[in-house]
Amino acid sequence: MAVDIMIPEMGESVRTGVVLKWHKPDGSAVKRDEVVLDLETDKITAEISAPADGVLKHYVKVGDTVAVPSTIGTVDPAGTSTAAAAPASAPAASNGRAPVEAPGVVVDVRATPLAKKLAKERGVDIASLQPAIAGGRIRQDDVLAAAIPSAGRFTAPLTPATTAAKPASVSSNGTPLGGTKRVAMSTLRQRIAERLVQAQHNAAMLTTFNEVDMTAVMDLRKKYKEEFEKKLGVGLGFMSFFVKAASAALRQFPQVNSYLVGSASGGIEIEYHDYVNIAVAVSTPKGLTVPVLRNCQGLSFADVESGIKALALKARDGKLTLDDLQGGTFTITNGGVFGSLISTPILNSPQSAILGMHAIKNRPVEHPDKPGEIALRPMMYLALSYDHRILDGSDAVQFLVAIKNGLERPERLMLGI
Repeated sequence: MAVDIMIPEMGESVRTGVVLKWHKPDGSAVKRDEVVLDLETDKITAEISAPADGVLKHYVKVGDTVAVPSTIGTVDPAGTSTAAAAPASAPAASNGRAPVEAPGVVVDVRATPLAKKLAKERGVDIASLQPAIAGGRIRQDDVLAAAIPSAGRFTAPLTPATTAAKPASVSSNGTPLGGTKRVAMSTLRQRIAERLVQAQHNAAMLTTFNEVDMTAVMDLRKKYKEEFEKKLGVGLGFMSFFVKAASAALRQFPQVNSYLVGSASGGIEIEYHDYVNIAVAVSTPKGLTVPVLRNCQGLSFADVESGIKALALKARDGKLTLDDLQGGTFTITNGGVFGSLISTPILNSPQSAILGMHAIKNRPVEHPDKPGEIALRPMMYLALSYDHRILDGSDAVQFLVAIKNGLERPERLMLGI
């Protein structure tokens, strides 16, 4: 009797995925636990394995959008393989790679399944590409960039036939006015767009601002940075100070660390958490992702730095798991790395608040220890967006002040007081 190949549950926010690749053709013999399909969701690219030894049957094809969970094929233990034998491998070239016979042939290079699929469709020699991030994998954007000829015209449609590129317009004197192009929005980008719009529609979102004098943090980093890295094996960045300050403030204001959830009776309840899981927004070639650093209330500065570094590397290489992306109770996003001076971050549902960091700029302010005297100090604007349904304005303001106080007196964070 055939055994179903199931797309498993992947968390309550993952409802669909796109079939990127079948590793074996329909009718092939497969082994139990052998990877047979790659599925791209808005969060990760998941590998689906055969549930038993037998003959593979496809129910869906590459490019199909499938429900999560769902059945996408079967393995028949009593079946007989009908797939044609695979052609003999081509001899290796002198550089260790299989020779590329023609544009579009996908060789064994370090690339995502989606990048390989796009390269084949668009006739791109993926072996000739370099990833945007040194040491990383070739991704969708790398292939799309290579598929655009220097003249600005497209030799193949970017999406099915209905979305072919339009030719450049020409003015009355024959001067080209430029053309247009359409690129299919990735599943990840579509899901990000849906979640951001949903957050704005489903919450009474407000933003409060403050500013923090970063002098003490910068002096502390300058004094101990080299010794910290030498002894603990990880750099001392700004993010650990913000995570520790936010963690302390969240323990002081537990309502900021809570969710609004539906009750069994159809009403609304507040779910409080006795742990602090801080999601840190990370920009990747595929889009924004927000991996979660767990139990921050018990982490040292070195633990925080090591945890953030590990999550950032996994995000860069496309190796984040669903567990890495779920369970956050508060989010920190740092627009300052891109030069942002001030912004209003959008809530990361179902969380109640998100903290926005920004660029540090020297500004004339009153000296904290010399009233009436103006001094040039390294200042950062802080933004806290929050759900007014669960947080009053006074709660949000006091919470942000608690973060400000922790950063301006970082020795208190280190002492846990």
